[in-house]
Amino acid sequence: MKWWKKLRPIAEELIILALVFAAVLVANIGHAGTAVAGSQGYGLKIFRVESGLYPFVQVYMRTFDQEMNPLVNLNVLNIGVMVEGRAYDPRKKQYLIQPLRGREEATRSVLVLDTNKVLKGADFEAMVRAAARFIDAKRPQDQVALIALDNSGEGYTVLSNFDREPSILGRRLADLQPRGDKTRLYDGVAAAMQMAASAVGGDSSSEVEYIVSTSIVVLGSGRDDDSAITRSDLMTRISSLKIPTPIYSLGFTGAEGKDQRNLQALSKNSFGKYYVIGTAHEAITRSIEDIQHVMQSDYVLTFRAYIPVDGGRHNVKVGVEYPTGSGIMYYDAAAFEAIEPPTFPRILEAQQKIDKAIPALKDEELYLKNPFAPVGTPPAPGKH
Repeated sequence: MKWWKKLRPIAEELIILALVFAAVLVANIGHAGTAVAGSQGYGLKIFRVESGLYPFVQVYMRTFDQEMNPLVNLNVLNIGVMVEGRAYDPRKKQYLIQPLRGREEATRSVLVLDTNKVLKGADFEAMVRAAARFIDAKRPQDQVALIALDNSGEGYTVLSNFDREPSILGRRLADLQPRGDKTRLYDGVAAAMQMAASAVGGDSSSEVEYIVSTSIVVLGSGRDDDSAITRSDLMTRISSLKIPTPIYSLGFTGAEGKDQRNLQALSKNSFGKYYVIGTAHEAITRSIEDIQHVMQSDYVLTFRAYIPVDGGRHNVKVGVEYPTGSGIMYYDAAAFEAIEPPTFPRILEAQQKIDKAIPALKDEELYLKNPFAPVGTPPAPGKH
């Protein structure tokens, strides 16, 4: 055993190095743009990047724990920003993070309501009340559209396009009746996804106020009666969306079964949430408030970029360490455009406000220094 005594210190050191390497590996590949919660029980997903106020870049991101609840009270100490492979020094105050709740940007929601006869009576009334509660709980700038699953040829009817006015939306809800013979759930959700896709524009905008995200809220039994699109095809569409559209679903009627699992699958695959209502109508208000809380708890990261205007796209990675000091940071990656926005008065006013919060550095190092990072240009092959 003498040989072991000699090798033991080396073995222990190798084990420590392996553990450190594993932690670094998790921190760097725990994003992959998949929005899957890591081993620490949380994750993040960037769903929009705006360069319309360049050199100020705004990154819109969604955070979540294992229960798909948002991470709360994040600040700059929880956030890491990396541009073209180099990490910003948080002490230089070149970025800030804010929850969407207190900002001016608007969100859009599509409510998909089941009008099947099986929901008649107390369940249907509770479903309509839930939709009304959702509309009442939204912020003034947020917009809502209404789709009814019914007996029409397409299996659904658009009751209202996106509207901010609660009274108009309320009148559309008041006309609903449980008269449907079938429920083409997947066709209705596919239609809602098309509306969502048209609601959010490209990667940059010259507008200061714009729609930043769209969600779908499904209220019904979860049954599907011979939709034109299959569940498998719908799941593929959901997974391939460039801009994620979470589906929040409230399951009414009866005990848990196949129909409710349809709703569960839609919500899980889209990184939304599923709520069991059943006959427990007292849970409606709490569930609607939770959906609004999740939607308004997206975060907006604003950072100052120092890349000259070249019209090109540049890589940015955003990481979240939660809680502070855990030593593990999960990243998601995106890109921004280094463009010169038009000199509209509203654009200049917005830039001036951000400039006061994130003043430009002068003759000062922006990035963190890693003593082991390569420096300079590597020598040509064969030269030393």
